[in-house]
Amino acid sequence: MSEEEQKLAGIEAAREVEEGGYIGLGTGSTVKYAIEELGRRVREDGLEIKCIPTSADTRILAIKNKIPLTTFEEIHELDIAIDGADQISSGYTLIKGGGAALFREKVVASNSKRFIVVVDKSKLSESLDIAVPVEVLPFAWAVVSERLKALGCKKSKLRCATGKSGPLLTDNGNYILDASFGRIEYPQKLEEEINDIVGVVENGIFCSMASKIIVGRDGRIEVLQ
Repeated sequence: MSEEEQKLAGIEAAREVEEGGYIGLGTGSTVKYAIEELGRRVREDGLEIKCIPTSADTRILAIKNKIPLTTFEEIHELDIAIDGADQISSGYTLIKGGGAALFREKVVASNSKRFIVVVDKSKLSESLDIAVPVEVLPFAWAVVSERLKALGCKKSKLRCATGKSGPLLTDNGNYILDASFGRIEYPQKLEEEINDIVGVVENGIFCSMASKIIVGRDGRIEVLQ
């Protein structure tokens, strides 16, 4: 997906936002353009919104774009959440978490009236088959890795930080295991089974959550609902 297609997709998602809305802001390169467009509307058009970011990076970007922020202590439901995905199946089930923000992303998506997903065509797949990010408590990562094997995990890898030695830390102070299951036949069942493991905070399978999917494809926008 070219940068221009990312920009078109992000702007299209931002058009869904209405005056007075409470908005969830996801994490990632395509969502960046939605945030920048919302910032433009706030500054130039006087759009009044309040947003909850899903990561420290997104929070910084929102502040840079003069977007008013809020928290779940102030509001308890969002009108729209805008986020990306790492893979989307033909049944519109997602795998997310490449940016290590999956827990907050799922909290935000679960507490939004509408969840809009922005991707490029390379993220569309007949089924889910990439590694599933699993956020785990640091104390429990090794035993969680073993328990994942019983669910059919072929390999789980502790995600390492870039630019320094040691595991990557999420904004919640946890680790990420990237768990490879091959082709996932029953994603909802697997999502529930992973979360049943003691020590797991959340995993990157998002079932039955997307309200609309905006796809950047060959210089144009395709909308799936």
